[in-house]
Formats: sequence, C-alpha cells, structure tokens
Amino acid sequence: MDVGIQQQFSSHGWDNILDSEVYAREMEITEVAEAVGFDTTWPLEHHFTNYSFCPDNLVFLAWAAAKTKRIKLGTGAVILPWNDPLRVVEKISMLDNLSNGRVKFGMGRGLSRREFDNFSGIKLDESRERFDESSQMIVKALDSGFIEGDGPFYPQPRVEIRPRPERSFSDRIFAVANSDDSIRSAAKAGAAMIMFAEKAWEKRVDSIELHRELFREFHNKEAPAIVIGDFTFCHEDPDHAREVAEKGLVTYLMCILEHYELASEHLKKAKGYDAYAKQAEFLRSDGGIQKYIDGYFRANAYGTPAQILERMEQRREIIGDFDLSVSFRFGGFSREQTLDSIKLYAEKVMPILKKW
Repeated sequence: MDVGIQQQFSSHGWDNILDSEVYAREMEITEVAEAVGFDTTWPLEHHFTNYSFCPDNLVFLAWAAAKTKRIKLGTGAVILPWNDPLRVVEKISMLDNLSNGRVKFGMGRGLSRREFDNFSGIKLDESRERFDESSQMIVKALDSGFIEGDGPFYPQPRVEIRPRPERSFSDRIFAVANSDDSIRSAAKAGAAMIMFAEKAWEKRVDSIELHRELFREFHNKEAPAIVIGDFTFCHEDPDHAREVAEKGLVTYLMCILEHYELASEHLKKAKGYDAYAKQAEFLRSDGGIQKYIDGYFRANAYGTPAQILERMEQRREIIGDFDLSVSFRFGGFSREQTLDSIKLYAEKVMPILKKW
C-alpha cells in the first residue's frame, strides 16, 4: 500500500492565522512526512477562500522536490478547466525531470461556483467537456512527448514538449472521481480513481466496481488501486482522539458546505452535476446535514492506532485493496496535535498498512 499525506492549505478553524503561517505549517508537514516514511505528498489546488488556497500545487511541489530526496510528488489535483493543457504538460514534465521521476499526476474538474466564477470565460457548466478534452490531450502528450488538439476549448497545433517527458506515466495518472460521468472519464484516461472518505464504504462499492469494469473495457487490463483521501487524528487515548477528530471534522465539513454551496439549489441547473444536485436535496432535508456529518465519521479512520487499523481492515474487506492520501491538518488542529498525530501514525499504523 502507498501511504501518502494530503495537504489542504486551509485557514478555516484557526484564529488570526496568517496565510504565510499556513504555508509554514504545510511546508513543515512535507519535510516531516519525508522523514517518517510517508510515500507521497498530495497538495490540493484551490483558490480564493480560507477553505483552501494553493493556487498552483506544481509550484509547491517544485519546492518540495528541492527539499526532499525520496517522497513522491502528487498533484491532488490539478483542476483542468482552470489550467491550459499545454502549460500543464510542460510543468509536469519539467517537475518530473527536476525530481528524477517522482511525479504522480492527479487531475480533477472542479465543483465550486465560488472558484469558477472568478476565472474569466470558464463556466461551471463546461467543466465536464473541458475536463474530457484536456485530460485526453495531457495523457497522450505525457506518453508521446507531443501535444495537439482540435477540440472546441483547447485547439492546439502539434508541438513538442520540452523538457521531454523521459519516463512513462502509464501508472502515474490519477483523477478525482465521484459521479458516474467522472468515473468514466477517469477510466478512459487510464487514471487511478481518487475518492474521499465521505460516506459508508458499502455505498461506494458500485462506483469502485464501475471504474474497474470501465478500465478493463478501455485498456484491457486491471485497474490500479483507488486512492482514498482520509481525514484522521491519531492518539493513544481513544476518548481524546475521538473528541479532537470529530470536532476537527465538523469544523472542516462546515467549511466544505459553505465553499462548495453543497446544499444550494444552483446545482440543479449546473450541467453535469446531477449527482451533486441529489446530494444537495438530501442536505436540505430534515436531518440531512447531521447525516452527512455522521457519514464522514463512519467513513474515516481516526482514533488510537489499533482503532485506525481496525477500520482500515473493515474497509479493505468491503472494497478491496486501496492506497491512501491522509489529511492530518484540518479543522483547527494545533501544530503540536498535527505533528504528534503524524508521527504516531507513522510509527504504529503505517508499517502495518505498508505490508498489505
């Protein structure tokens, strides 16, 4: 199992914290993660709000490449509608050359109207078409060393990528996928599926199986393991671990609801977001938000090391093998809480997971 960290770049939940302090904490986490043996770092791409603000995760990973020797560098994810595919390929190839082949390229299509509305000429309703067109161009370019396209959004004359991508990306492509449309797009692009721990795993089996079936159909081989974005707090005291973890999760989830407007009716009108529109209807129902929170509590693995491993074993029995991208800093956790949690997880949880 590949056990990585997910880096949020959030200030929601911390009082009077400067943006520079947020970055200092995330930079420290990267170096600690390398030192204690995590396999991959996955910084997110988000813009404009205290929910998350890493406008270019490839810039952050270039810093990480220089500060580390071993840890792999994953984009979790580059949001394709907000980025020109030519520039994405150039930067991915450049970073892969600089880091001696440590890059994992993760991509997504975006969801937040708050973000889309601030990118001139890029509409939420176009996100599916933009993602599908761009992802195919990028994946082919990373394989061939040339990018070209004749689609409506990214017409691109054939041009060589320099520095050339010198190593295969065939097993280093990932895509965030929650809806059936996104799962199909991920499978078509040859991407491992990234999903977040947000509801009971029994309810995710159909989506995971769909990705596996489509991957076999498109590529005539088995799909790679999914990558699960977990949110955790690890502590030897079970009562303390639960109290801190669940307080942090509630704080974080309230920010998610606000940032993505997940209970808003605008999702009914957003093309390609039918699954999220249904979720919004559920959230507006009586008790919907509490059920949403409870779903996160059940889906994520937090607690003592033994409790986390027990939850991971239960998950594995339901969905099969998976990789991890674990968030340790969210919802107002102090620096000490975050670092102690990372180190305990690395000492007592990670060695066992890596044997799976």
